[in-house]
Amino acid sequence: METQTLVTPIQVLDNILVINLDITLWSARRKLTAEDFGGIELPPEDLASLGSKKICDPARLNVFLKLKARAVTLLNKVGVRFLSGWAIPEDKASEVIQGLCDIRDNFFVEKEDFLSGYDAAIEDWIARHPTWAGITKGSTVSREYVDSRMNFVWQMFRVMPAAQLSNDTTELESGLGEEVGNLGTTLFQEISRDAADIWKKVFEGRTEVTHKALSPIKTMRDKLAGLSFVDPHVLPAVQLIDTALSKMPKKGNIVGAPLLTLQGLICMFKDTDSLLAQSQAIMTDSSAENMLMNWNSDQLAPIAELTEEDAGGLPSQSNSQDNSNPDTLVDQTAIPVSHLDSMGLW
Repeated sequence: METQTLVTPIQVLDNILVINLDITLWSARRKLTAEDFGGIELPPEDLASLGSKKICDPARLNVFLKLKARAVTLLNKVGVRFLSGWAIPEDKASEVIQGLCDIRDNFFVEKEDFLSGYDAAIEDWIARHPTWAGITKGSTVSREYVDSRMNFVWQMFRVMPAAQLSNDTTELESGLGEEVGNLGTTLFQEISRDAADIWKKVFEGRTEVTHKALSPIKTMRDKLAGLSFVDPHVLPAVQLIDTALSKMPKKGNIVGAPLLTLQGLICMFKDTDSLLAQSQAIMTDSSAENMLMNWNSDQLAPIAELTEEDAGGLPSQSNSQDNSNPDTLVDQTAIPVSHLDSMGLW
């Protein structure tokens, strides 16, 4: 199958903001040296080099890795990778910043807690490895140094082409146009990776799932909807998800034809070429109206929010049955329509 070439116009910059995430973490590692081994003869540096030594228990730093991962997940949910960070829809800025603020505040609480017990943690680590205390004691760093190496900040900014460049070549070779032009391709590649992850964690080898299986699909849908102005293929992709979700039972485990519908959807989405080909078919073939239940971008009805019971993430392994009617469809009028606007670009 021939891969479609997507080119996002430079005007999309009017509708996005860029967030650069700048989180620095202390590694608790120092470089090993020959002196650490009593001056034994080592190969020359152009042949081999020594690794590193841990001067503090790495497990004490796991919380900071998890907080950084939460920040990346937050930005991945609504944005697409761009330049040194993420391009996000302008109307999502407040939501994203609030989420980052919450994670940042947690980060600094954990940092203060770690620093308050730093000296004791170093002594405990040395005591746990008494045979090698010599190479650890001589490499410890101060609490102030560790403080300076741990930070959680970000920068939000708007990108625009440089005005009045000296000549056409300078403008052409500035690189920004190419980066913007790849936004649509990057978005669909990210969606395909998300779908592959959903398939592996949620649907592969399953004959039954709970309604929690809809949560990651809805997250994927909302990311596409928020970035609908990036490429004209995005809206049909959102419609495909909404069509599939509209066929889900309101209660009870998802089995049979509804489950096959979801599995078919995710299989299509995890193949970028297949997804783009199907989106293109919807855009160009009037018969696609039947597949989309005669919906169009003005009539698109979103799927109801998941219940509190369903909002826990990925489905459990439970095969318990629910006696409710499995043919009852989700109410399609419960939430406002997500932002599905081409911003005049398409």
